[in-house]
Amino acid sequence: MKHKITQTLYSYWNEVRKDRLAPRRFEIEPSQIGTILPNTFILERTDSHTYRFRLAGTAICDAYGQEFRDTNFLDGWSDDDAITLERLLGVVTNQGGVGILDIEASPTTGDKAQSNVRDSATFELVLLPLVHTRDTVDRILGSMTPLNPPAWLGQHVLTQKHLLRSELVWPNGRPQSILDALHRQAPFLPHVRKARIVRSQRRQFRVYDGGLSKSPDE
Repeated sequence: MKHKITQTLYSYWNEVRKDRLAPRRFEIEPSQIGTILPNTFILERTDSHTYRFRLAGTAICDAYGQEFRDTNFLDGWSDDDAITLERLLGVVTNQGGVGILDIEASPTTGDKAQSNVRDSATFELVLLPLVHTRDTVDRILGSMTPLNPPAWLGQHVLTQKHLLRSELVWPNGRPQSILDALHRQAPFLPHVRKARIVRSQRRQFRVYDGGLSKSPDE
């Protein structure tokens, strides 16, 4: 991990994680990483081909000149890059690995010709597993940070991207069986894990039965 933003996000995630496979989504406090929020994002895994942006920081959206919310992280890559990323994301969600990527992105050819900008900008990405409402890794916390950013970045919209390097890091030193790891980390007692999910407008809540709802014998 080359950039301080990447290192900061990984260190925070690892601190919250403790010895578990992954922290839960609601344990991530934006206020604790406020200085790097513009470079962070959260993905939702819908299936093995779809990792939808739930949130994307302003620095990411400004670099690409678009709002990423509800778009698929795997869109816009070459076929080979998309296959590589899909496999890596599968390991992140199934075995608790951490993905480190270097990508190259550039404006359109016409934009470069008119402005005489440098060909491309290189970014470092980190992909960190999160557990949401179920005992599965179905969220990913990430960051995207330019390495040695060119002066034109943010003024010329990035439209093309290419994967330069991908790497997996194992926080616990080895791959894990996600089901075993998640059962070991379960933070709730058996009767609490049966909590009901209640949705209200755009928010989702866990509802637990209180102690008064149980008999003294329970």
